[in-house]
Parts: sequence; structure tokens; C-alpha cells
Amino acid sequence: QVQLVESGGGLVQAGDSLRLSCTASGSTITWYPMGWFRQAPAKEREFVAAIPWNGGRTYYADSVKGRFTISRDNAKNAVNLQMNSLKPVDTAVYYCARGPYRGGGSIQLAEYDYWGQGTQVTVSS
Repeated sequence: QVQLVESGGGLVQAGDSLRLSCTASGSTITWYPMGWFRQAPAKEREFVAAIPWNGGRTYYADSVKGRFTISRDNAKNAVNLQMNSLKPVDTAVYYCARGPYRGGGSIQLAEYDYWGQGTQVTVSS
């Protein structure tokens, strides 16, 4: 069973950058697509970015396209989310999640079976 642990969150100002990491243990994520999601207070969890198992075409929510970049480091059994030009609306708890075996990446929460505990990102104006 895989365990996912996010790190890298924090408090930053608008326009700053952060790099989130999600490190897996207990099982390799090499053969699995990975996704990042976020949940702001009083809002539903929403899709942010996804990357297929083979590191091919990546997917982004329109709200982060051009500012966020998802990548994977199979040697470290990790997936990263580089967040640039952060805005106050990006404030949320960010979660990483694992998709189905050899999946192509999905924006649907229901496609992901293992989730991390989340890391808080707060962007001040």
C-alpha cells in the first residue's frame, strides 16, 4: 500500500513561487499517473494538475495554466508541482493523489485511489 506525503507548502506573498513535492513510500508510483488537487475553505476539492504514468501530456486546470507545472521524478518516487505567480485565490490545502495503473492522467477525483494528507498554501495579497 502506497503512502503519499506532501511538503513544501507555506505562507507567501502574491507573485511569489512555491514548489510542492509529493513523496511516495511503500510502493513505486512509476507506473501510475499522479495528480494534484486543492481544497479552499468551504469549497469542494478541485483538480489542479495531472501527469500520466509515462510523463507524457500533462493536464492543468484553466485557473493555473501557464503558472503551475507538474513533473515527476521516478528516481525519487516523487511528483512535484512548481507554482509561480501565486495569487490569493490559490490559497488552499494541496493534495497529491495516485491514479490507476498505467493511466493517462485524469481531472476526475474519483479516478484516484490514494491520497496524501495535504499541505497548506497561503498566499497573501
